[in-house]
Amino acid sequence: MQKLTKKVSEPFPFHSKITDWPVAERPREKLMHLGAASLSDAELLAILIQTGVGKATAVDLAKTVLREYRSLDRLSARSFRDLRQFKGLGNAKSTLLIAAFELGRRAASRGDSTKLRISSPEDVVKQYQPLMRDLQQEIFKVLLLDSANHLRGDETISLGILNSALVHPREVFRRAILEPAASIILLHNHPSGNPEPSSEDIQVTRQLCEAGKIMGIPVHDHIIIAQDSYASFAERGLL
Repeated sequence: MQKLTKKVSEPFPFHSKITDWPVAERPREKLMHLGAASLSDAELLAILIQTGVGKATAVDLAKTVLREYRSLDRLSARSFRDLRQFKGLGNAKSTLLIAAFELGRRAASRGDSTKLRISSPEDVVKQYQPLMRDLQQEIFKVLLLDSANHLRGDETISLGILNSALVHPREVFRRAILEPAASIILLHNHPSGNPEPSSEDIQVTRQLCEAGKIMGIPVHDHIIIAQDSYASFAERGLL
């Protein structure tokens, strides 16, 4: 069966190759002389894409991809498979784009996270929502806190739908014991966009809270992140 790919729009007249453009209009040269802020979204993407396809330039290809997803936010959430459907985006270019977006999310979210003091669920959401709100599968993390509630780090425990088989107390508390952490916060996302806890979420949380009491490492909260909202077990009295 022939693979279906999205077509790339034709380039602008007389600009069939970026190397034929005036130097001041070429994305790479603009970035070097004027800084990254002077470039459009399409021009920045074109630098990552590097080359076009057929008669279309890298800028044309970038504009086609942006037009398909309508915003950088939507584009940044796309999977490798989504990007590969565009003619001209092979394995190397698709993985490069995904890696660049992930680095941007991490840089925006983390800052100097080792000095962050967690005093409310909003502190956690501000730190992790940019990283997790667009993910297309559930990720369960444990956040490690010291005795003053400073964030010492985090660890991803499982990928996929949350259940007691995937999230075992041994795995959740292993890093907390080694760190050592004084307490932990549980964190996962709902790709559906609905942050309401499921019955499985509540069951897993209760099991981990009981394990934390036994080991002397209390669970301060379990926070579920969605696209533009969140749910805190502590705020709802579910711990």
